[in-house]
Amino acid sequence: SEQRNYGNEALVASIMRSKGQVTIPADIRKAAHIDEGDPLEFEVVAGGILLRPQKIIDSSQAWFWTTSWQAGEAEAEAELQTGTGTKYDSAAAFLASFDS
Repeated sequence: SEQRNYGNEALVASIMRSKGQVTIPADIRKAAHIDEGDPLEFEVVAGGILLRPQKIIDSSQAWFWTTSWQAGEAEAEAELQTGTGTKYDSAAAFLASFDS
């Protein structure tokens, strides 16, 4: 690969090999969180090709990534940031709050 600097941006070049293979430089893979075996999505856009890593979610963890659960996560994070939520010191204290 070859790196060229243009202003504040560094562009990294690679060479197309046989069977359409291109090596993504290690620093790019690290920055984009691309690991061996990850599926990649390609889209032709104006001016180039957009590559998107597509992480596969283990089926036992898929519930966490549902729209409704993520909305709840965002709500909890907002409460944490503003100090408006209730924080419990233990699981027992949390469960006891349902009885009161």
